[in-house]
Amino acid sequence: MRTYIYIDGFNFYYGAVKDTPYKWLDFKKLFEYLLDPSHQTISIKYFTAIVTGKIDPDQPVRQKTYIRALKKYIPEISVYYGKFLSHNVFKPLAYPIDKNLFGKNIKFVNIIKTEEKGSDVNLAVQLLNDAWLDLYDCAVIVSNDSDLSESLRFVKELHKKKIGLITPGKIHPSRELLKYSDFTKRVRKGVLAASQLPDPIPGTTIHKPAVW
Repeated sequence: MRTYIYIDGFNFYYGAVKDTPYKWLDFKKLFEYLLDPSHQTISIKYFTAIVTGKIDPDQPVRQKTYIRALKKYIPEISVYYGKFLSHNVFKPLAYPIDKNLFGKNIKFVNIIKTEEKGSDVNLAVQLLNDAWLDLYDCAVIVSNDSDLSESLRFVKELHKKKIGLITPGKIHPSRELLKYSDFTKRVRKGVLAASQLPDPIPGTTIHKPAVW
C-alpha cells in the first residue's frame, strides 16, 4: 500500500516531544513502529516554520540543525515552510490589577502575539494535490488540527483513499478528523525513545544539540 505521511511539525512538537529528551527524532523509524507492514512509505512531508529566537536565540539554530539531520538521513523526507507573524494586540488581563503606581485600575494590556502561519494550509494543499495525482493509496496525517477535516473529507469521498490519523501525545483525537480516518494511532514515549536519530548523522558532522 503506497503511503504518504503528512506531519504538522508544531502540532507534533507541542503534543509529543516538548519538554522531553526525544526531540532528535527519526520519523522514518517512528512510522515503521506505528504502521503495519502493508504500508510502503514513499514520502514523508514535514510542515514547519523557522522559529524567531526572540526568547531563546539558539532555538532557530537547533531547529535548523535538526532539519538538516532529517534531510541527510531520511531520503523520503521533504520540508515545507510556513512563517511566523508577530503583531501587537490589546488584550484583557485574566486577573485585573487593582491599582498601579498612578492609582489606576489595569484591565487591558498591549502584548506581542506571535502566530505560526501556513503549515495547515500547506499540508491540506499537498494532501489534496497528491490525491488528485494518485500518488498514494493511504495518507497518514500526523496532527490533531480540526481545520484539516475538509481536506480529509475530499480525500475520502472523492478519491476513495485510506486515511490514517496519528495523534501526538496524550490529547484526545479530534472528532472532526476521526470521522474520516480508517485507523488511528497514538504516539507514546516508548516508541519515541526507540526512534531516535544516530548522533552524529553518519557521513556528516551533524550532531544533536548539546542543550535542547
